[in-house]
Amino acid sequence: MLMSHSGRAARLHYMPNSYRVLVPGDHVICAVTGQHIALDDLKYWSVERQEPYANAEAATRAIEGVSARG
Repeated sequence: MLMSHSGRAARLHYMPNSYRVLVPGDHVICAVTGQHIALDDLKYWSVERQEPYANAEAATRAIEGVSARG
């Protein structure tokens, strides 16, 4: 029997060129926008902060300390 992780947020350990799945899921949540990011689409993250970003703009906002979430 296969376990489905559909709709569940994954927990990852971010490394310089890849990530390791700590808790299985099909997406992560952008640390800046709150947007769900499918693991297949994840391209931006911070190793130092251990957080994912939806796109380059969100990554830049995180570096600059600007949050769209409130």
